[in-house]
Amino acid sequence: MYGHKLRPMTKVSPEFGDEVPAVWSVSADVSFKSNQFPKYKLGPDNHVLEEIKEDIKGPPLKEVVVQETNQLKEQHERLSVRDLASKFDKNLAAAAKLSDEAKLREVASLDGHVLLKKLRDALEYLRGRLAGQNKEDVEKAISMATEDAKKLVNQEKSFACAEIESARAVVQRIGEALEEQERNQSSGKQQELEGLIEEVQEARKIKIKHQPIKVMEMEHELRELRLQIREKCIVSVQLQNELQMSRMAEDSSNQLYELSGSQSLGSILRIQSCSNEAAELAKCSVQWYRLSSQSSRREPILEHHLFPLLGANKCVYAPEPIDVGRVLQVDIVSNDQKICLTTDGPIDKAVNLAGYVETLLRKPNNDFNVVISQMNERNYSSQSVHLFHVGKTRIKLSRGWITKARESYSKSMQLCGFRGGGNSAAKSLFWQARKGQSFVVVFESENERNGALILARKYASDCNVLLAGPDDDALL
Repeated sequence: MYGHKLRPMTKVSPEFGDEVPAVWSVSADVSFKSNQFPKYKLGPDNHVLEEIKEDIKGPPLKEVVVQETNQLKEQHERLSVRDLASKFDKNLAAAAKLSDEAKLREVASLDGHVLLKKLRDALEYLRGRLAGQNKEDVEKAISMATEDAKKLVNQEKSFACAEIESARAVVQRIGEALEEQERNQSSGKQQELEGLIEEVQEARKIKIKHQPIKVMEMEHELRELRLQIREKCIVSVQLQNELQMSRMAEDSSNQLYELSGSQSLGSILRIQSCSNEAAELAKCSVQWYRLSSQSSRREPILEHHLFPLLGANKCVYAPEPIDVGRVLQVDIVSNDQKICLTTDGPIDKAVNLAGYVETLLRKPNNDFNVVISQMNERNYSSQSVHLFHVGKTRIKLSRGWITKARESYSKSMQLCGFRGGGNSAAKSLFWQARKGQSFVVVFESENERNGALILARKYASDCNVLLAGPDDDALL
């Protein structure tokens, strides 16, 4: 309570012996008509024996006490309600602050019952402290506060739900926008990819039109046509050969020379004299020919202009893969007399050569054991074994760490069967690595020599290079 309090006036009752409050506490600011209490004397059994009478001015003391008591009650009620309202406002503000903090921490999981319980506990604590003093007002205030708190909680809860729904809507719109953007990008990328593919295909077409590989394809087609025409001419050639042989049989005395040896790849064709009247072959000039697609035209098997001894002008010739399917002829000239010999038919393929070449093509690199017989048209004295490496981009001749030659496929490179004589002609190969450097190497077998020729020409063709002997590129 506000102000100073006076100790309550009590009287001793013989019946009870306890202190009984006579009146309510009186505030210090109460004004009395007299500055002192009335004077009296007590006798036995607490009876008033004598009361000193004084000159009393103003209303009686009893009325004054009653009036002051009433005023004190009113003041107490006013102060109690004011204090309650003040504390209620403070507690309500604290509850609102707690509600705001809880909403900031967990908007999505706002629980109004927790806040309501805290508020109820605070009000119950306040009501307990003020028990017995304005109970009805307190309960009314609590009920009003409870209703307000419920409204506040429901309002905040509705706000939170609205914010959550708004956030979900925003997230959904963003997700839809991202999906739409991704679809547009994917469709755009697909269109761009298709456009690039079309451009690449068109570029490839243009490149094919302007690259030598297109020319090579056309040449392959022409070659196929030539082969077809050649097959048709083979019958005519065979008939001519039969006619010539029949004539020679009729006049055997005029036959001076003949061809011996198997007429197939991997063998050696030799010119032999069959009459005592035949001139010595060492004194005759010899030139070998391939019969072209048209039987009326012959293609000479030429010698290299730098190495004339390597030409097909010997009494011995070993067919190479480029001769397969062609008819060979040889002219023998002696004393202004010219004799022409022709094979019985086209040169046949070697047995098992196709399977051997397929085996070689499965390997990334192929090495063959060879012996160098000539280098730059001079005999090579050493008979040591070298490695003849046929790669996809180059050819290399080496012995251990020593490299004799290593060159990539180019137009200046030549590779063909050896066109000189000797018993190893079918195993020999002529290789011009570059201008001014050439080798004649001997393989271990005819199959290896022919396989190396086919393999090198295949890899050279992949590099847009036609690899053959002197003036043989027209036959490829």
